[in-house]
Amino acid sequence: MTSATELDRGRAAYVDRQWTEAVARFADADRSEALAADDMMRLSTSATMVGDVVAGTDFLTRAHEKYLAAGDLRGAVRAASWLGLQFQNSGDRAQSAGWFARAQRLVEEDPDDDYLPGMPLIGAALVTMYGSGDATGALALFERAAQIGARFDDPDLLALGRLGYGQASVILGDVTTGLRALDEAMVSVTAGEVSPIPSGIIYCAVIGTCHLAFDVRRAYEWTLALDHWCDTQPDLVNFSGQCQAHRAALFLLHGAWAEALVAAETAQDLFRRGDRAAGFGAFYQQGEVLRRRGEFDAAELCFREAGRSGWDPQPGLALLQLARGNVAQAQSQIQRAADSADPATRRQLLPAMAEIMLAAADVAGARAAADEFAAIAEQNPMPLLLATAAQTDGAVLVAERRPSDALGRLRGAVLLWRELEAPYEEGECRMLMGRACRALGDDDSTVMEFDTARSIFAELGAKPALAELDALARAHQEDARGPLTAREIEVLRLVSAGLTNRQVAERLYLSEKTVARHLSNIFTKLDLPSRAAATAYAYEHQLVS
Repeated sequence: MTSATELDRGRAAYVDRQWTEAVARFADADRSEALAADDMMRLSTSATMVGDVVAGTDFLTRAHEKYLAAGDLRGAVRAASWLGLQFQNSGDRAQSAGWFARAQRLVEEDPDDDYLPGMPLIGAALVTMYGSGDATGALALFERAAQIGARFDDPDLLALGRLGYGQASVILGDVTTGLRALDEAMVSVTAGEVSPIPSGIIYCAVIGTCHLAFDVRRAYEWTLALDHWCDTQPDLVNFSGQCQAHRAALFLLHGAWAEALVAAETAQDLFRRGDRAAGFGAFYQQGEVLRRRGEFDAAELCFREAGRSGWDPQPGLALLQLARGNVAQAQSQIQRAADSADPATRRQLLPAMAEIMLAAADVAGARAAADEFAAIAEQNPMPLLLATAAQTDGAVLVAERRPSDALGRLRGAVLLWRELEAPYEEGECRMLMGRACRALGDDDSTVMEFDTARSIFAELGAKPALAELDALARAHQEDARGPLTAREIEVLRLVSAGLTNRQVAERLYLSEKTVARHLSNIFTKLDLPSRAAATAYAYEHQLVS
């Protein structure tokens, strides 16, 4: 078979997104006759899409050299910039910086070509935003790149510029502008205007940023779109692992924990096969399911594996320490993470910070975190933000001994959690509502809320939450019976049912003298004058039905 025929087949497979076939055909053609730069780029893309990032990088390096040899400065700059981005994504900062410097030097060789700075600006903006923590500076660089993409009709550059602009805006707190820019980038992707690798990058980055902005509706819609995009490419590895990690996050929210574990494990498999960016989400989401199930050792292994990606596995790891009773360690971890986080990441940590501060008896610290988060929700009134803010505020109000105010906030949160189909969070709210009702002396409502929470947690298999709820229920029962012993409660119940001392003695296999002593103790402890008063007390405190 001639190299021309192999080349034609490789190009056809590339267009049809048959990546494995494209790699084989382009490689065969290259062995017979060296590929031109554009075809070498296609080979690089195909190898990257099936997860062979090392081969993809090698082919991309060869493409860069071919563009240089052909005097194609634009092609050489674009290839050098992509190499910088790939090495940046893999954490190889030295090689990334070297390729970005190469791209910039080539730009300077032709200062009259206004198109050349476009792709290097994307790299510079990412370094500015994530390396220097300067989202404002990155915003301007992304905007310039997008303008160049629009001017020169480069869909990839325009979409990447809009993506970065949207991410930087969300980080800076301008969520509305940021989400609008992300939607614009996604429209060009779903319309098929953007090439494969930028498309995958934009899909995954947009969904991740939607989660960061607490916009679960957008995250859901774009996850469906990414799922469809992956399904059209059966041998796709790169980006498909990230898709599964995003699916796991949605399953977790909706209480489908078994499905979340399957998606997370699939993402881990794809991570090992080459989707390197899937590692954090794959292990973090698995850790969250295991933490809520009470499998603490396994959860810790997952969080620490997620941390190997370079991202801090918070707030999951701090909440795990809290569940283990290591309150001081949890407080230290969440405080450190929040202090070093960019504004968008800090927003993700505030509800957990409030929860941990309450466990540490730092009500003032919890109030500060709750108020900071409430202000964010007020500026961006999306259901997930509003529900989380209301629940966090309600928890702090309970600790501040303002149960009536807490109930109002928590009832609103429950309605939102039900709308979002988030059962675990609803269960947490119900448990808080039970505590507020107990503080108000509303025993019927206390039992009702605890029972509702228990049924939710039991169905999910949330063992730590069930244990916490059982402890609250026991405390409530002890509060209801007051200072009486278990035997005195039995005597009081029987006396309140109209039994005489002799009948009580026969029922409990005691002597009448012992029953009389128990009854005397009951009158003394409760400061009651008679059997009738004791009977009234028993009914008021639901000791008898």
